Amino acid sequence: MWKGINSCAFAYGQTGSGKSYSFFGYGANKGIVPMAAEKMFQRVSENTDTTLSFQITFQMVEIYMEKINDLLVEPAKRKGNLEVKQNKDQIWVDGARKEPVTTYDQINKYMSMGDKNRSIASTAMNATSSRAHTIVTIEMVKVTKSGGKESKTNSILNLVDLAGSEKQDQAQTAGDRLKEGNAINMSLTALGNVISALADISTGKSKAGSHIPYRDSSLTRMLQ
Repeated sequence: MWKGINSCAFAYGQTGSGKSYSFFGYGANKGIVPMAAEKMFQRVSENTDTTLSFQITFQMVEIYMEKINDLLVEPAKRKGNLEVKQNKDQIWVDGARKEPVTTYDQINKYMSMGDKNRSIASTAMNATSSRAHTIVTIEMVKVTKSGGKESKTNSILNLVDLAGSEKQDQAQTAGDRLKEGNAINMSLTALGNVISALADISTGKSKAGSHIPYRDSSLTRMLQ
């Protein structure tokens, strides 16, 4: 991010393997998201260049059954599912709150708020199983002023706590839990297909400009 490069990290594994713990932590044990945020604001505070300033925003959504929900809004106050929009410059989740933050404590507050609104249920494999993918998006804009002009460098960090893959016979799911598990597995398959297609282009196995199936899931479409 500091160099203006977009980046993305995934926590992937079967249900109950510790993905959410790794990303968000618990109690005094900080996870990847709070550690990254803390490091970011530490670097911002160390900046002594008076021509350089930073604008940082925090967003937290989940993808439940292919529907995108804003985790910074209580479920009872949400106004329907959010849509992914695109113009020539960017792709974004239309209507999702992007909260300006100036301190680590503010990010921590929003993270706690979003965590309370996540879709969680019990299965035979995990008493607090995430039934949705959780995506934390931190955007940093570096603003440089020189000669009366202003230039901006945008970088986005997506931290994705994927819902765990699960087998029906092991998780002993039925009804809504079974439907959720099927949607999770289909979404993870779509993600794997996108990563495979990108890897093929990177290694020269496929030609540059080859089709990448971003639109096969809400997760891959959002992260495109």
